Amino acid sequence: MGRKTAAPLPPVSRALAELGANLRLARQRRRFTAELVADRAGMSRPTLRAIERGDAGVTIGAVAAVMHTLGMERELATLARDDELGRKLQDANLEAAGRVPASPRKGDG
Repeated sequence: MGRKTAAPLPPVSRALAELGANLRLARQRRRFTAELVADRAGMSRPTLRAIERGDAGVTIGAVAAVMHTLGMERELATLARDDELGRKLQDANLEAAGRVPASPRKGDG
């Protein structure tokens, strides 16, 4: 029996649906049938259909296999490349670490 995961939040669902639609368009532009792509990616047609629908239950490996079949595997490297929030948090932490500690007050220590 498969593990159950929590339903994705709406922004995640929208992003997965957009990714699936983009992969479907890429397949259609190449005039590849769903059967051909599923076979080359080593999956069933229902799994490919789930990917193209943006189903959150498919693995990242299955998505990567489809992208490879479509000649798009290099785009995987761009995912999460620009972590703007993480960089801001890192910079804020560096600035806080570089501050000189306040001198002790009378009565402390």
